[in-house]
Amino acid sequence: MHNKIFQSPILNQSKRVGIIGGGQLAWMMAVAAESLGIELVIQTPYASDPAVAIASENIFASIDDAAATAKLAARCDVITFENEFINLNALMPLARQGVCFHPSLTALAPLLDKYQQRCYLKEIGLPQAGFMSLEGKLDKEELGLVEVSGQSIKLNDLEFPLVLKARRQGYDGKGTFIIKDSSSLDATWQQLKYEPVMLEEFVGFERELAVIAARSVTGKVVVYPVVETQQEEQVCRRVIVPAEISSTLATEINAIASTLLNSLQVVGVFGIELFLTTTGKVLVNEVSPRTHNSGHYTLDACETSQFEQQLRAVIGLPLGSPKMHCTGAVMVNLLGYEHSQYEYLEKRQKLASLPNSFVHWYGKKESRPGRKLGHVTVLEKGDDKLSNRNWQQEVIEKVESLWYG
Repeated sequence: MHNKIFQSPILNQSKRVGIIGGGQLAWMMAVAAESLGIELVIQTPYASDPAVAIASENIFASIDDAAATAKLAARCDVITFENEFINLNALMPLARQGVCFHPSLTALAPLLDKYQQRCYLKEIGLPQAGFMSLEGKLDKEELGLVEVSGQSIKLNDLEFPLVLKARRQGYDGKGTFIIKDSSSLDATWQQLKYEPVMLEEFVGFERELAVIAARSVTGKVVVYPVVETQQEEQVCRRVIVPAEISSTLATEINAIASTLLNSLQVVGVFGIELFLTTTGKVLVNEVSPRTHNSGHYTLDACETSQFEQQLRAVIGLPLGSPKMHCTGAVMVNLLGYEHSQYEYLEKRQKLASLPNSFVHWYGKKESRPGRKLGHVTVLEKGDDKLSNRNWQQEVIEKVESLWYG
């Protein structure tokens, strides 16, 4: 097995990058990989996954298959991740043998379990909602007692509404539930087979925000513009860039991103989701240790996309500029709204005909409600006669009427 220690990436730049996961996030690295002279080797279970078509080599195996990752390591110089559904304990022996993972496994360790992530954010002093762990099966004979953060508490004594989150394997709203009373808490937890979960204070927010940040092997951090995300049914529908916030709030969010990445000694790109509360406070919602849906606009609107930035970071190149080369942008996810095997070519062509639009189609073979099939980004060039907010709303209405109409 190729297990050399990757000691000086700046002097010994990798040309083969392994990616665990073969979805659209890996697929969108293709253009940047080609421009940087990098070959991508993908570990993914399905030949139909988007990144399979652009990889130099594929290893078909589950993303948590450590034996397959050992084969991946033998074919590349550094390994990165498209998602966080990995088995850290199984990968640790490879890291000890000298296989280079970026981000490192030690950086990922506090983040993969949502409760542990919350504990880490608290430890480093980042603002967030109140949270607690919920463990052990409900004991109805004890009048509804549950173990909450190590203490026995009656269900009816909890303050509702609450947010219940599965501690692992949650994404795009999966594993997240709004709990309005004790009976729905029991029913929802029963669905999850009484696995340990996390309970969060329900945040009354004005808007949801997000930011992409990257850190290099030398410790340099770059932060992209703060964006507003619009969610429906807990799935991101739209991203508006830049978010309409004060420079003070933007500075605070930049500091949150830098504190997190430097504390973890990260190498790579992170997505950070935040709440802007009705009282004007910023709270961290979730951290994704990878490229993120809220940063897809960077492919067309920024000097360096988040995908190129990820590759630059992990192979030791200097980070690129995160600046936008336009005055604003709107990114709309193209979500499935029916069960079909259709590729929607006519709709995609109409979307591509909109001024300053860029359509990205992920090549997935099957559509189903809520599935991310692609996205379209429309750039604002500064010569639009409408105000920013009016222009953004007009773009959203045009795109969604073409796609869902």
